[in-house]
Amino acid sequence: MTNRKILIYQVLPRLFGNRNTTRKCNGTMAENGVGKLNDFDTSRLRKIHDMGFTHIWYTGVIRHATTTDYTQFGIPRQHSCVVKGKAGSPYAITDYYDVDPDLAVDVNHRMDEFEALVQRSHAIGMKVIIDFVPNHVAREYHSILRPKGVVDLGESDDTAKHFDPQNNFYYCPGQPFVGPVAPAAGEPAYEEMPAKCTGNDHFDAHPGFNDWYETVKLNYGIDYCDAGGRSTHFDPIPNTWTKMTDILLYWAGKGIDGFRCDMAEMVPHEFWHYATSIVKMRYPGLVFIGEVYDPNQYRTYLASGFDYLYDKVGMYDCLRDVVCGRRPANSITGCWQSTDDIKSHMLYFLENHDEQRIASDFFCGDAFKAIPAVVVSALFHGNPFMVYSGQEIGERGMDEEGFSGKDGRTTIFDYWSLDSIVKGYFAPRKLSAAERQLMTLYRSILHIANHEKAVADGLSFDLMYANTQSSADQTSSKPLDVRSQFAFLRKKDKDVLLVVANFSNQCGNVSVVIPSHAFDYLSLPEKDVEAASLLDVSKPVLRLRKDKAVVVNIQPYGATILKFKI
Repeated sequence: MTNRKILIYQVLPRLFGNRNTTRKCNGTMAENGVGKLNDFDTSRLRKIHDMGFTHIWYTGVIRHATTTDYTQFGIPRQHSCVVKGKAGSPYAITDYYDVDPDLAVDVNHRMDEFEALVQRSHAIGMKVIIDFVPNHVAREYHSILRPKGVVDLGESDDTAKHFDPQNNFYYCPGQPFVGPVAPAAGEPAYEEMPAKCTGNDHFDAHPGFNDWYETVKLNYGIDYCDAGGRSTHFDPIPNTWTKMTDILLYWAGKGIDGFRCDMAEMVPHEFWHYATSIVKMRYPGLVFIGEVYDPNQYRTYLASGFDYLYDKVGMYDCLRDVVCGRRPANSITGCWQSTDDIKSHMLYFLENHDEQRIASDFFCGDAFKAIPAVVVSALFHGNPFMVYSGQEIGERGMDEEGFSGKDGRTTIFDYWSLDSIVKGYFAPRKLSAAERQLMTLYRSILHIANHEKAVADGLSFDLMYANTQSSADQTSSKPLDVRSQFAFLRKKDKDVLLVVANFSNQCGNVSVVIPSHAFDYLSLPEKDVEAASLLDVSKPVLRLRKDKAVVVNIQPYGATILKFKI
């Protein structure tokens, strides 16, 4: 299919293959175990692909700060004062040219194991995405595997200056770094002189515990602390621009298919235009996904070379509120309309490593209640949709793993394992009936997104404006409830889908008005059609008449997806 919808499976290899059930709070790798790249064997990859995913995002591949000692392999040890958790954050990179040794069976051949994983992923039909972390690095960044002739980040910096356009970092001249964490027992004090400025735009020598204190801000030629508050110095090209572009080219050369760019909006769009132009010239099919939270900057970053952007403060926040009863379902209309001109570039999701799990006590406590939101996210437009590993099994994220704490999220800082993933992909006989049902629902929805051309490449029509509480024949059915139900049409060629997502515990027949505008826009005939339900075996007859209602049956916290041909 030329216009296949992109469906991304985000997964932390550190967690995915770990079948150690010790789960000691703040446990070491020796105590709690760790997953390996080799755990993604052909069988496991095929199971992921068979769920309907076209792309797999391996999160945390590049070597990052950790408290685990790998000095016997020539890898520098990191001070615990500047590592979050025992495992460390995958977003505190210590060597942009290296693979995380935690993930290797044979540490000395860790890059070979990654390259083999890329080949296995491709062989079963999935494309590979990895992280690119451009805004900050670990405090003790030092590349031991940089190619010959590459000057390390910061190696040539003038540390006597707070800012210089050709420095890679920002400094606090004459001031030592004072971090918020004390050394471990018997560990010497952490020393950094002069202090480098912190990753979350904290420009003094003493970041707090809630800052990204374990990271150092990269300098792309912006002086954040000049007299005017912020000035740009992009001519000549800053040294950081060329070094970071070379890193992108290095990983693109490993055969990957895309980068998910961490905190992309904290890096100037001018750099992205420079870097993506160079990378895409050499690797035309490679995609860039940007973590951008400010809707006012969406179009700027798309114009700078990004193919897709997170739609977190738009569709994610909206759907979460609808699932939790804080917004009516018809608020989805205004949400998608705000990005209508760029909708094909918006990445929809309901979970990722930063957000709370749907089934956690902090979201809605029940993975099934979000099924209507999954349907809207996956089927409403042709843009990409992402699922976070464990979401499809109902992972609750309610463990207290260590640094992460009990916060409804799955830790990215600690050595841990998840029963849901172990059962889902390594011991399926242990799945509960509910877990099997949830996986089946996800698989069905993803396959509809994958195989129905009306989803990947068709027109969309939002039916909400035509449906009010008085629009139905009250004797045979209830009107569509705009507070808890969302209805839309998709069409490509002769295939039409009618979708009604039900965010409530209501069930029974509801009436959905199809306005004359929909008939005109989609070239629909006025006739009776037999529809096939794509989530069950029913085959209702729909009376298609302009400005009249069709009757569909809805189930609690579910969706009705009817396909018919014209």
